[in-house]
Amino acid sequence: MNDWHRIFTQNVLVPPHPQRARQPWKESTAFQCVLKWLDGPVIRQGVLEVLSEVECHLRVSFFDVTYRHFFGRTWKTTVKPTKRPPSRIVFNEPLYFHTSLNHPHIVAVVEVVAEGKKRDGSLQTLSCGFGILRIFSNQPDSPISASQDKRLRLYHGTPRALLHPLLQDPAEQNRHMTLIENCSLQYTLKPHPALEPAFHLLPENLLVSGLQQIPGLLPAHGESGDALRKPRLQKPITGHLDDLFFTLYPSLEKFEEELLELHVQDHFQEGCGPLDGGALEILERRLRVGVHNGLGFVQRPQVVVLVPEMDVALTRSASFSRKVVSSSKTSSGSQALVLRSRLRLPEMVGHPAFAVIFQLEYVFSSPAGVDGNAASVTSLSNLACMHMVRWAVWNPLLEADSGRVTLPLQGGIQPNPSHCLVYKVPSASMSSEEVKQVESGTLRFQFSLGSEEHLDAPTEPVSGPKVERRPSRKPPTSPSSPPAPVPRVLAAPQNSPVGPGQEFPLEAGISHLEADLSQTSLVLETSIAEQLQELPFTPLHAPIVVGTQTRSSAGQPSRASMVLLQSSGFPEILDANKQPAEAVSATEPVTFNPQKEESDCLQSNEMVLQFLAFSRVAQDCRGTSWPKTVYFTFQFYRFPPATTPRLQLVQLDEAGQPSSGALTHILVPVSRDGTFDAGSPGFQLRYMVGPGFLKPGERRCFARYLAVQTLQIDVWDGDSLLLIGSAAVQMKHLLRQGRPAVQASHELEVVATEYEQDNMVVSGDMLGFGRVKPIGVHSVVKGRLHLTLANVGHPCEQKVRGCSTLPPSRSRVISNDGASRFSGGSLLTTGSSRRKHVVQAQKLADVDSELAAMLLTHARQGKGPQDVSRESDATRRRKLERMRSVRLQEAGGDLGRRGTSVLVIAAYRERTKAESIASLLSLAITTEHTLHATLGVAEFFEFVLKNPHNTQHTVTVEIDNPELSVIVDSQEWRDFKGAAGLHTPVEEDMFHLRGSLAPQLYLRPHETAHVPFKFQSFSAGQLAMVQASPGLSNEKGMDAVSPWKSSAVPTKHAKVLFRASGGKPIAVLCLTVELQPHVVDQVFRFYHPELSFLKKAIRLPPWHTFPGAPVGMLGEDPPVHVRCSDPNVICETQNVGPGEPRDIFLKVASGPSPEIKDFFVIIYSDRWLATPTQTWQVYLHSLQRVDVSCVAGQLTRLSLVLRGTQTVRKVRAFTSHPQELKTDPKGVFVLPPRGVQDLHVGVRPLRAGSRFVHLNLVDVDCHQLVASWLVCLCCRQPLISKAFEIMLAAGEGKGVNKRITYTNPYPSRRTFHLHSDHPELLRFREDSFQVGGGETYTIGLQFAPSQRVGEEEILIYINDHEDKNEEAFCVKVIYQ
Repeated sequence: MNDWHRIFTQNVLVPPHPQRARQPWKESTAFQCVLKWLDGPVIRQGVLEVLSEVECHLRVSFFDVTYRHFFGRTWKTTVKPTKRPPSRIVFNEPLYFHTSLNHPHIVAVVEVVAEGKKRDGSLQTLSCGFGILRIFSNQPDSPISASQDKRLRLYHGTPRALLHPLLQDPAEQNRHMTLIENCSLQYTLKPHPALEPAFHLLPENLLVSGLQQIPGLLPAHGESGDALRKPRLQKPITGHLDDLFFTLYPSLEKFEEELLELHVQDHFQEGCGPLDGGALEILERRLRVGVHNGLGFVQRPQVVVLVPEMDVALTRSASFSRKVVSSSKTSSGSQALVLRSRLRLPEMVGHPAFAVIFQLEYVFSSPAGVDGNAASVTSLSNLACMHMVRWAVWNPLLEADSGRVTLPLQGGIQPNPSHCLVYKVPSASMSSEEVKQVESGTLRFQFSLGSEEHLDAPTEPVSGPKVERRPSRKPPTSPSSPPAPVPRVLAAPQNSPVGPGQEFPLEAGISHLEADLSQTSLVLETSIAEQLQELPFTPLHAPIVVGTQTRSSAGQPSRASMVLLQSSGFPEILDANKQPAEAVSATEPVTFNPQKEESDCLQSNEMVLQFLAFSRVAQDCRGTSWPKTVYFTFQFYRFPPATTPRLQLVQLDEAGQPSSGALTHILVPVSRDGTFDAGSPGFQLRYMVGPGFLKPGERRCFARYLAVQTLQIDVWDGDSLLLIGSAAVQMKHLLRQGRPAVQASHELEVVATEYEQDNMVVSGDMLGFGRVKPIGVHSVVKGRLHLTLANVGHPCEQKVRGCSTLPPSRSRVISNDGASRFSGGSLLTTGSSRRKHVVQAQKLADVDSELAAMLLTHARQGKGPQDVSRESDATRRRKLERMRSVRLQEAGGDLGRRGTSVLVIAAYRERTKAESIASLLSLAITTEHTLHATLGVAEFFEFVLKNPHNTQHTVTVEIDNPELSVIVDSQEWRDFKGAAGLHTPVEEDMFHLRGSLAPQLYLRPHETAHVPFKFQSFSAGQLAMVQASPGLSNEKGMDAVSPWKSSAVPTKHAKVLFRASGGKPIAVLCLTVELQPHVVDQVFRFYHPELSFLKKAIRLPPWHTFPGAPVGMLGEDPPVHVRCSDPNVICETQNVGPGEPRDIFLKVASGPSPEIKDFFVIIYSDRWLATPTQTWQVYLHSLQRVDVSCVAGQLTRLSLVLRGTQTVRKVRAFTSHPQELKTDPKGVFVLPPRGVQDLHVGVRPLRAGSRFVHLNLVDVDCHQLVASWLVCLCCRQPLISKAFEIMLAAGEGKGVNKRITYTNPYPSRRTFHLHSDHPELLRFREDSFQVGGGETYTIGLQFAPSQRVGEEEILIYINDHEDKNEEAFCVKVIYQ
């Protein structure tokens, strides 16, 4: 017994972090690590001078870098003496362990410890450094397998430095870590599969030496003494235990009464409210028996049920009663708990450290009935919990074949093998040693060795594999605490441990689940484990990057679908020579050669988008509605956003039943009268992109747009105006690469994303390690869109103006050499003399608009009296004519008018002469340059600045545009030059900074310097048009916009003035910035209540999926920065620790309904925000909000007020969830003008939770959106009274018919209605039935087959005549 206690107390393990333990379980992997020798002066000279007899050893501990958590147990090597001067210290000690925490952030920390004697003779221990030993590589599930020697670098300090928050992973590259020079540890680390047969003897994460004796292993052969290199197991011995009696002090009745009273008091003190002691009863008395070798349980402990001694006497000749789990009153007069069956222990080993552990546990329950009787096992309580009350340990004497044993029971706070709290023991302060042995209780049993068996006793414990299944609706318990065994009993459909050989009767072939799956039954179960805290902020939106994660984005239609498409009569796409365009596969890789695109003789590109078909997926539920008409919205390049007309979905006769990838419906245009056209099916849009459309130098940008861009297409229901889903297609196959025409056919998955309602929304990181629970997001594939994209080349027909001019230079170095001389010219024709040597004379009024305006004003003043000549008064007209003639004589006639104009011209020229001369002279030092910028991308360039004077100057750089800035950081400049491939020199401390003032640089006489600039715009401008909902405009507006008309792309200007010391400019840089369309990686569309805040957390995908992410950064997460195009949107991200997922937090204020906000979120993974890693477009639809609180499966009614418009309208209500929300009137009805009418709404949610349901009121004639609501459902689950389980075969089949019974609890005849939360999986023989008072009715169930293997819980709602929920059953279906 002493050996077991010694090993048990010396090997207590610190468990891993709870968050780490909650991750999916993996197979444990064994390792062997040999610590060979230590090189270098790791022990400082000062330590050797202060201490004498200095010795050295190593300590190894497990460390979780993500959560900064040490776990396991620290292991020490043998102590080795040190020498002066310091030399190599040889250890050569093997270390073994096995772990299932296969993650790169699980490391081993090796510490070098020196110990010696101080001058007073006391022992002093000092840490001399530590190293980080990486066990797993960065690739998941791939541990380090190299067996060659490795050198571990050592750092100053102690391993406790790893707990500091500034030490982010990888810690080896942190600036706070200092290497110990010329010091290292030689080691080897490799997997050790030979240790797997001994896993049951060694707990996980326990570091042991090969020289250590492990209970259950034979000593090693030879002199090495390494028993774990090739472990050999000791031969097991089978033992049997019979006639187990537990005696509790002072009696079983008194003991259980006190236990119940204390339990009621604890329940009240924990704030759970008062609980009647009579309402609490003991459900079961359990015994766990297992063999323990001091390190851990060799096998999982067996679980059996104990019964009071009197119950055994009453049922000696019969099987155990069903109600053996009764209250404490049932045990009146019984003095012991007994086990009638035999226990078999096949894992015993003849070793002093092997012991048998007995654990006595009580399961408590309050009855569900109101009559005070004990609750039956088939209808368990709303309150269930388990506590360990006593335990005992027995070290068997294997030299004896049999005997009777009496053991004292233990309890209280002392450590036990299960590491959980145990019920208190009586106070023993005044008791003798003999009394102390019995007042906590005793255990008596008969043991024997051998293989004999009792015929009337089972050889296996009652608990089987099914006992450990838990209902999937229960939350997981905390791994840091022992799992509560209550669900193991509750989930035992047939092998419940109420007694040997007991099975529950089967009703209609469906076995009862002994569980109450309601949420209230989890209260005391989770009290044993760690309490899970609900995240009080918004559900996370997990990005669904359709362009890269769905099969359809890179797929092409099947051959069967192509046959149907070819036979449907879609128009053929022809090239310029009327030949069919070359077809390319959407799955083939594309090689992009920019030079080949620019040298193409066919300069014009006709882009064709042909919408062919929209098919239904096979997995779609049979009850969901399928649209009759659809339309599409998208935006191509910098053309305006396009909305197609409504297209009819016509089902193909050859389609048949939808299967995976089957073509079911083609698209046909709809005529004005609502019928589809009899002409060619499909719909085409054509965009002409040629020299007349593209600006100089933009052709390369357009080719790059096709190479990297993904076209986002939204699919809308043409009748309900609801969004069906979104699809994305890559356009790289539209690059012709010298071919006359190309076309590619695509089959795209249309994905719909639903967001649940945000109950509690806050901003920031709620948990210490940024664990954001991804709840409230559901993605469903709604259909498949068949689309053909084509690019037809055409020769350039029109002469491009200014063909002699070269396109703008793409060089990143801008020089002002061309602006170094003045060629003269006119003061009024800006820059014309620089281009032409012959100038034609022109009128001054035609040249200068300001002068023309002044002359026109003077002429109007001279002709002002003529306006009055239209008056009818003849006398007044004669007087005015005489007065005008007198004035003409005085002014000298026409000569006077010309003289007046000459005076005006002379005065104007004199006033503007100085300004015009200065402006013309500035052309000599002005350099013009054009930039093609993209949203969020930093355009880097250098300006070659030369000092033209013979004296030095301090030049000030003045910029009039805040989006253009000077790069003042030399490292940033160096990084931009490296990315651009420039080899111009980089200067350190080039600029003199003066706070918010303009930067300055020093130039010597005639010196040249390269000034770095970057232009970066986060304002989308007109590129991000606020796109109104397509349902708000009629179809006439769609045809009014030509699809090839370019949208107005804003042009920005920036001016840089280099001003010398005297204030005179020495150079001027004028920039013209042409904004280009940017890549959109993801589109998010949120619907939110009006005049409120939308708060969302969008989780970033893994870094290796981002294009342009850095490679080779071992374990280091790149920095994440985020910017938004709308300054009124709060957008931020936080660093929550290395290896943790990153989230982008958005906070947006929604406007009044039906406003739509459109903005871009730009994410960077580099320090200088040079190139976006991801660009997201976010749409926020503001809708009227209607809150509904309801119960799942129960009908809730409400009314909405409809207000008429100016005219009579024929309207209809549409909903996004027609199975859960019904409206009355159901079809088309008339909405009177300026009238008020009620729209009755009935809500019956199928599942519990919070989510949004969209409700649109649509004008069926004009297809306009009259009103729209966002119905916010807050649905709770009804109390589940019964649970069942059934196993079905997965795959094709006809399904299975089963029956369950329902008893009418009322004395009168009632009508009941049946509903299910999975109507596609379960149908009823009758949707309603009538049954008399107290009678039983058999409900027929029809289970549909499932195509996949797994589990599904189906809820059956039984409602009364008012559609209120009476009862709810749960059926757990296991598809095998």
